[in-house]
Amino acid sequence: MDLHFTAEENAFRDTARTFLDTHLPPELQRKVRQHLRLAKDDYVRWHKIVAKQGWAAPAWPVEYGGTGWTSVQRHIWEDECARAGAPPILPFGVNMVAPVIMAFANAEQKAWYLPRILNCDDWWCQGYSEPGAGSDLASLKTTAERDGDDYIVNGQKTWTTLGQHADMIFCLVRTDSTVRKQEGISFLLIDMKTPGITVRPIIMLDEEHEVNEVFFDNVRVPVSNLVGQENKGWTYAKYLLGHERTGIAAVGRSKRELTFLKQLAMQQVKRGQPLLRDPAFTAKVAQLEIELMALEMTVLRVISEEGKGPGPQASMLKVRGSEIQQQLTELMVEALGPQALPFDTAFLDGATEHSSFGDDLAAPLAAYYFNYRKTSIYGGSNEIQKNIITQMILGL
Repeated sequence: MDLHFTAEENAFRDTARTFLDTHLPPELQRKVRQHLRLAKDDYVRWHKIVAKQGWAAPAWPVEYGGTGWTSVQRHIWEDECARAGAPPILPFGVNMVAPVIMAFANAEQKAWYLPRILNCDDWWCQGYSEPGAGSDLASLKTTAERDGDDYIVNGQKTWTTLGQHADMIFCLVRTDSTVRKQEGISFLLIDMKTPGITVRPIIMLDEEHEVNEVFFDNVRVPVSNLVGQENKGWTYAKYLLGHERTGIAAVGRSKRELTFLKQLAMQQVKRGQPLLRDPAFTAKVAQLEIELMALEMTVLRVISEEGKGPGPQASMLKVRGSEIQQQLTELMVEALGPQALPFDTAFLDGATEHSSFGDDLAAPLAAYYFNYRKTSIYGGSNEIQKNIITQMILGL
């Protein structure tokens, strides 16, 4: 394959860059580039700006509101969004549940949910992991028992990202406990305002309320909210996870963070010269940059196979992408040394305009480091992804 961009693709990059330069609010750009925390309104605001342009769901088929872009154009758009410091379009609706709805839902479900996802009228969260079912997701115990035209849902989900804001949750539930565990799972769409749902925060190492526990106590869910066939949810779950893992690679974001790391290292002085001139530190940065370039080439190879669904390549991208993201945060903290110790939550949350510790760029980086410990776990832990790669590619 030819890994060089064509003239048309470079022209598309210019178009994307012009849009971002014109429409990305500076206050959102500052938050992203300085690693400050984004509020719900920040995500929704940017999503609606992009949706108005018709670009909120580039990978969707045109008939559902997609752009008709090639996979390379989508890659360029994501790359430019990351370079500009745009907030991410949250994946739970657009990139995770929507492909499942398109592939397996009925016409009425598509007509209702997809336009609302496209315009961010509904905020979605994911109900997969449970206290005893993380990497072994098929061991989930949340039940859904049929009662007339409803299911009665009981159980618990955990690590539910941004569930405190959610209007809807797509949820894996057990509808048959008498068969092999993978064969008794169904895929439900549940309104988070339904009586019996309780959301309890989990405060992370960076002291942010990003994830939650969600409890279901005799929650009535209409049978019409079942996606596809009862007891076929494991098939839909795997389909969704493939789309999630591909996106976790986040090459564009890592390229932006690599640039930030270099700038940070130029500001730190070691033995009378910028840290980026120190041979030992420079070697680490250079090695990481080489690995990031290799990851981007791999992404381009994968997306060149347009028309194929996510396969074991998604696991490869997830593993290397998450490892590189963690290495970037590690080198940022290493570059700062003792300056990485202060933890200014007021500044992170926007309560103060400047950090009380005096360095606005350095202040968020300890929290940033802690937050990125999760990337090798969510979306299927890297250990499990390596097993998938071994089984599906090496045949072992």
